[in-house]
Amino acid sequence: MTSNVDLNVRPGFDGLISEIANYVSNYKIKSDLALDTARNCLIDTIGCGLLALQFPACTKMLGPIVKDTKVPYGVRVPGTNYELDPVKGAFDIGCIVRWLDYNDTWLAAEWGHPSDNLGAILSVCDFVSKQNVANAKDPLTMRTVLESMIMAHEVQGVLALENSFNKVGLDHVILVKVASTAVATKLLGGSIDQIKDAVSQALVDGQSLRTYRHAPNAGSRKSWAAGDATSRAVRLAMITMSGEMGYPGVLSAPVWGFEDVSFDGEKISLPQAFETYVMENILFKISFPAEFHAQTAVEAAVKLHEEIKDKIDEIKSVEITTHESAIRIISKVGELNNPADRDHCLQYMVAIGLLKGNLVAEDYEDDVAKDPKIDALREKMVINEDKRYSKEYLEADKRSIANRIQIHFNDGTSTEEVEVEYPIGHKRRRKEGIPVLEKKFKDNLAITYDEEVSNKIFDLCMNQQKLEQTSVIDFQLLLSK
Repeated sequence: MTSNVDLNVRPGFDGLISEIANYVSNYKIKSDLALDTARNCLIDTIGCGLLALQFPACTKMLGPIVKDTKVPYGVRVPGTNYELDPVKGAFDIGCIVRWLDYNDTWLAAEWGHPSDNLGAILSVCDFVSKQNVANAKDPLTMRTVLESMIMAHEVQGVLALENSFNKVGLDHVILVKVASTAVATKLLGGSIDQIKDAVSQALVDGQSLRTYRHAPNAGSRKSWAAGDATSRAVRLAMITMSGEMGYPGVLSAPVWGFEDVSFDGEKISLPQAFETYVMENILFKISFPAEFHAQTAVEAAVKLHEEIKDKIDEIKSVEITTHESAIRIISKVGELNNPADRDHCLQYMVAIGLLKGNLVAEDYEDDVAKDPKIDALREKMVINEDKRYSKEYLEADKRSIANRIQIHFNDGTSTEEVEVEYPIGHKRRRKEGIPVLEKKFKDNLAITYDEEVSNKIFDLCMNQQKLEQTSVIDFQLLLSK
C-alpha cells in the first residue's frame, strides 16, 4: 500500500559532519612540522594580502558596509586602519589574501587555497580576544591561529582529495565555507554539537557556481569569492551560537539532500582521517602570481627566455605539454577581457614568461596585455597532455604539477625541451623554497610599512616560539596602519 506522507523520523547527523566536528573539537595538534609550515603559510598569506592593497580593484571591496560605521570589539584588517564587525572583517581579510592568487594551493580531485580560511580565523580570533580582554580574560594567542589554520587546511584539503565539486559545476570555495564554519564555531566557544549544527548550515546553503572562473565568463568575483565564503562561515557560526538548530541529514537526505541535489547523487567520501597531512604537504606559490597549474610552465618559460628573447619573430610554434587539470581549467584561446581572465590562461602566462623572463601581478593589467607580441605568441601555442603527468598529479606520494615547453623556429630548428615537474613551492623543494618565501614576505612588508615596523613584524614572524606566544590583539595591532 502506498502513502502520500513522508516518514518524519529525524536522523542522526551524517557521518562526515560528525567526523569534521569531532576533529575540530577534540584533535590535539602535536606536529612541529605542521606548526612551522602554518607559520610560513601565515606570513605568505599576510604578505599577499598586503601586496593586494596596491590594487584599487581590491581596495574598493574593503571597509564597513555602511561608511564610517564603528563597531565594538572591531576586527582589524592587516595593512589598513579598518576595525570591522567579524563578518565583514572575515570578508576583507579573505578578499585581500586571495586577490592576487599568489599564496598557497592544494591540488587533488578538487583544488583550492586553504589559506582562504584565514579570513574567518583571524577575524574571529581578534573579535573573541577583544571580548575576552573586556571581560578580564586573556586574549587568544597566535598559537591558536596556527592550530586553527592547520585544522581548516585539513578539513578543506582532505575533502578535496577524492571529491570533485568542479565536475558538477560548483566552486571550490564550498570547502572554504565548510572548513571555516567548523573552526569559527569552535573559536566562538561552540560545542561539538554546535559545530555539527553550523557545518550542516554551511552545506544546506546555496553554493557558488564556477561560472566566474571559466571562459567566456572569467571575472574578478574569483578574487573575492573566498572572502565571501569565509564571511558567510562566520555568519553561520554566529547564527548557530545564538541557538539555531542544524540539519542532520543535509548530505544524505533523499531528493532534498546535498548529495542528490548538487553532487549527482554521489556520496561525499572521506578517504583518510583528519590529522595534519594537508598543512604538512601544502603547495606555496613562491615565484609567480600564477594559477598553480601553470607555475611549472612559467618556470620553464622563464628558463627559455634568454635563449629565445631575440628570436621571437622567428618562432613557428610553442609546444606546451601539460596535465589534464591544466587543460581543463586554464587552457584558453581567444580574447582575454580582464586581469582575472588573463591570470587563468596558461597561454598568456607562458607568453609573459617567454617575453619578459618573469611574471608579476602587474603583468595581468590592461597596459601590459595590449602588447601585440603576447597574443601573437599565444596563437602559436599547441597544448598537449602527457598521461604520466596527469597520473602523477593525483598520486599521493608525488602530487606533481608538471609542464614542459619546447619552441620550434621557422628554419626547422628547436630548443631543447625544458621540463619542470615540481614547482619551487612543492614539499619536495622546501629547502630551496622557504628562503625565497621569506624574501617574498619581506618585500611585501616593505611596500606597506616603514623599515622599523617591517623589521619588527619580520623578526617576530621568524621566531616560532615568540610568534605563538604573541596575543592576537598585539599581532593585529602591529599589522595595522
